[in-house]
Amino acid sequence: MIHKWARSFGSLLAGFWLPVASSAYAQAVRTQVVQQEGKWEILRDGKPYFIKGVGGDESRQLVVDLGGNSLRTWGADDLQPKLDEANRLGLSVTVGIWLPQERSGFSYNDADKVAALIERTRQVIAKYKDNPAVLMWGLGNEMEGYKNGDNPTIWSAINKIAAMVKKLDPNHPTMTVIAEIGGARIKSIDELCPDIDVVGINTYGGIASVADRYRQLGGKKPYVITEFGPLGTWEIGRNSYGALIEQTSTQKADFYRIGYVAAIGSQQGLCLGSYVFLWGWKQEATATWFGMFLPDGTRLEQFQAIGELWSGQPASIHAPKIEPIQIEHGDTVRPGQIVNATVKVKDPDKRLIKVIWELHREPTTTGVGGDYEEPTKPLPHTIVSSSNEGAQIQMPSEIGIYRLYAIARDDQHYGATANVPLLVKATQTSSVTADAAKLPLMIYADGAPPSGYVPSGWIGNKQAIAMDDKCTTSPHSRSSCLKVQYKAADDFAGVVWQNPANDWGDDDGGLNLTGAKKLTFWARGESGGEKVEFKFGVLDKTKEFFDTASGDTNVVLTKNWTEYTIDLDGKDMSKIISGFCWVLAGQGAPVTFYLDDVRYE
Repeated sequence: MIHKWARSFGSLLAGFWLPVASSAYAQAVRTQVVQQEGKWEILRDGKPYFIKGVGGDESRQLVVDLGGNSLRTWGADDLQPKLDEANRLGLSVTVGIWLPQERSGFSYNDADKVAALIERTRQVIAKYKDNPAVLMWGLGNEMEGYKNGDNPTIWSAINKIAAMVKKLDPNHPTMTVIAEIGGARIKSIDELCPDIDVVGINTYGGIASVADRYRQLGGKKPYVITEFGPLGTWEIGRNSYGALIEQTSTQKADFYRIGYVAAIGSQQGLCLGSYVFLWGWKQEATATWFGMFLPDGTRLEQFQAIGELWSGQPASIHAPKIEPIQIEHGDTVRPGQIVNATVKVKDPDKRLIKVIWELHREPTTTGVGGDYEEPTKPLPHTIVSSSNEGAQIQMPSEIGIYRLYAIARDDQHYGATANVPLLVKATQTSSVTADAAKLPLMIYADGAPPSGYVPSGWIGNKQAIAMDDKCTTSPHSRSSCLKVQYKAADDFAGVVWQNPANDWGDDDGGLNLTGAKKLTFWARGESGGEKVEFKFGVLDKTKEFFDTASGDTNVVLTKNWTEYTIDLDGKDMSKIISGFCWVLAGQGAPVTFYLDDVRYE
């Protein structure tokens, strides 16, 4: 689902205690959300106001220069300098109040935690409510979760916060921001949040249809598109070995244009405006996915497109246009191979262009929901030769996925980007036949003979994992079961059963499980409600030796023993190196669960 930048600074609010203070200002600019003749609009100081805003920390002066009028924050930390700059430049600010997400361990069922959250929010409102830059209050960002968004406890808490805000500050509307509009989000807000004035919608791939879908869902309140941009990483296609296919900057600019016209510009009367994402640069899956700028401030075509949409006028300076990179002889290569790449770049203003080529190692892990990711870096000595039209790249000897970037810049601080994934794959693969296993095969059961799979692949926060394979606390069958403990409240952890032990695809191994129709196991939680993912086949084709099949199931455990099944019908089970795995994310408190009778049959 929608993921966001700014989690890293916004999430600080959950533990951020502001001193009790009344507002230092006496010049609040009143903002109203009104409906006249069936059409919604914002009145700011009594005048119609349509939001042309940005989310991100690139130059605010450029917002003004481009014709924008507003900024959005995700949290209230370090807010004063942002408001001061907005006042100086004549911009408004939708002030985000970060409300924790349950995936971070916060529980809206905990009355004391919710009460503390309301008090912290109250202090923010009291301190800043009369600042003339404030436009409205954005209460939370995707705190409803990524499934149905129908938890009434969360929405009840949101409305309690909104009611307090409206009582304390009658001069500014309240908005809550959701991840798209699927599930019961709109219904829940309409029915359970009467004190929310505006629905903020983060939407990417679905932006062109969001207005029609919102009406079909019976949405009663006006909306603001609080994030929009290119297709999200969760919405776009992958190639044969699972790598993301990113749009070029030119393709992204076209997508911004289509989305803006469909959901924002043509929907005045229901839509109150928008905040484009990302006004800046960040690493998220790749080095260029969401940014409208490069790290040095170079402006991409998305920047130009938004200026044209805000003003209704063509740009006076145009960004270069770029086509997808082409790789001679395909994108799967040998270690050390010389690869020939070509690209077509054109500057509409016929300015001088310089294309820089970079090869990065693809990150092995990415953040969740826009969490911080460590930026990837160019690999030295991999670009053998290069020009504006192409490059020769010597691929590293280490197998895995890499990404080749072509970055064009002109002499007016405008640029263009394209990239393509490349898989370095060894000549030897998992086509080598594995030893046949006799079915049924017990991965774990008290007294069962060795299966060949060993729980050796500990991942994540390994120090917090404890496993007892002779636990006698209410086993499912026989005299003992496997007790699993994750003693941390955050981060993540898991254990993979491997053949051979400690093999992450570097050694030939695995078992031939042809004939197995299902992987079954029994599990229960210590308290009930524990969220655990169970899977097999975690080694993909980027490895020299890989699993020929994979499968998974996400479960919420109960206190009672329950049998779970992963269907294997139709899967190629001829070489399975990672035979079983559990993995879980921190759930705000230590997690304990039990396993028994894990078997292929």
